[in-house]
Amino acid sequence: MLVSAGILLSRMMGLVRQRAINHFFGIGYAADAFTAALKVPNLLQNLFGEGVLSASFIPVYARLLAEGDDEEADRVAGVVGSILALAASVVVLAGIAAAPYLIWVIAPGFPEAKRDLTILLVRILFPGAGVLVCSAWCLGILNSHRKFFLSYTAPVVWNLAMITTLVVFGSGKMSPAALDSLAVELAWGTVAGCLLQFGVQLPTVFRVASKLRFRPEVHSRQVREVLRNFGPVVGSRGVVQLSGYIDLTLASLLPEGSVAAMTVAQSIYMLPVSLFGMAVSAAELPAMSSATGTQSEIAARLRERLNSGLRQIAFFIVPSAMAFFLLGDIIMGLLYQSGRFTHADTLFGWKIVAGSAVGLLASTLGRIYSSTYYALRDTRTPLKFAVVRVCLTTVLGVAGVYLPVLLGIDRHWGAAGLTASAGVAGWVEFLLLRRNMNARIGVTGVPSSLVVRLWGAAALGAAGAWAVKLGMGTEHPVKLGIPALGIYGVIYFATTYVLKVPECAGVMQKLKRLRR
Repeated sequence: MLVSAGILLSRMMGLVRQRAINHFFGIGYAADAFTAALKVPNLLQNLFGEGVLSASFIPVYARLLAEGDDEEADRVAGVVGSILALAASVVVLAGIAAAPYLIWVIAPGFPEAKRDLTILLVRILFPGAGVLVCSAWCLGILNSHRKFFLSYTAPVVWNLAMITTLVVFGSGKMSPAALDSLAVELAWGTVAGCLLQFGVQLPTVFRVASKLRFRPEVHSRQVREVLRNFGPVVGSRGVVQLSGYIDLTLASLLPEGSVAAMTVAQSIYMLPVSLFGMAVSAAELPAMSSATGTQSEIAARLRERLNSGLRQIAFFIVPSAMAFFLLGDIIMGLLYQSGRFTHADTLFGWKIVAGSAVGLLASTLGRIYSSTYYALRDTRTPLKFAVVRVCLTTVLGVAGVYLPVLLGIDRHWGAAGLTASAGVAGWVEFLLLRRNMNARIGVTGVPSSLVVRLWGAAALGAAGAWAVKLGMGTEHPVKLGIPALGIYGVIYFATTYVLKVPECAGVMQKLKRLRR
């Protein structure tokens, strides 16, 4: 609940930030440049950030804390922090120098002026990404000490810095040249937000880990274990990131605005992934890593926690996928239709969000399976299956982009083809992860009876939302979105309650406790 609450605050502020960006930039020239520029240094954060530390650092650090060896735990944390800072600094300098070549590779479809603006923005943003790597190190320490809320709300200040920059500097800037200038100012505001996100976590880190010593040494057995696990996880994250950059490259070949539209849609379909997939996985990883006993006892505990987490995730992700597919225009309009972001942009975004619904459940369930592998100190198996997924995503993505040309339909559908193809590949990866895990710890998964009840309840909710939509016609997106999505949620929860879905009853009990 704490992780979900923290992520919810952060993601809601992220939606406000994205709405502000859409309001000032729309999905045109400058928006494409800023979106592409933000993705390049994010490679550093994703390679060395939260996901990698969760897999390599937290299992070792949490185990030392569980054994009562706080001094050794803090020493390991200090060494890992030192190595991360050095590695991030090297990558930042290399990224600034190589920015022109990186943009040429990942956005070959950009014209020269847009490419030049993107290069400038990348060079401004890269140091901020290095700071976010250090912020992820803070998150690893805080999560291991069960301080979940602060670590997941820290990005709120990052979003606030960007929103403040747009409000202060964006007024009256309507010409293309003025929007280019605003993009540069927003890049500097983003870097300031990175510093703030790191800074708000430091006091608590030093309080819970009071014996930190920053030395880049590798003599400790525990440090060597972290570094040994680090390599395969970096490879796994790198493979996943490669998939994202392949999508960016292909999107740059689509009509103008496609790169920005992909990012707008991503901010929506990543919301349930973060709220439920990341939240459950992040909360379970320290607990799974602390499991002790015989091999069969550890397997039983992991199986119990994994199955519980899978059911929790499915309860929230199934209705999210149904809503993205059937109500994506309502969601997109409610969140983003304002200023330069028009109704046509809303419909374009719906295509992309609907495509993402194909693999939303698989990619989210796959996260907690990966966390279980990491708790077992196995970082190689997720890497192997991630490679399979990326290969499939690439082949299917190319087909998705060029299929509209062959069919003679609007090329904008190519963006939806990208997200749908990634979803198909996500299902393949999920099935491989589950099959291998079942062979190790016993049968896991979401019961088919529960899946049927969840999809049925979501379908009834969507029917209710469509009735509202047809009755209200083309109302203002806010006037339509709030009642339509409200009816959808009420019908879904009421139906699952009547069908006696345990996860629904669990949510109700937690809400009752909060009211007390």
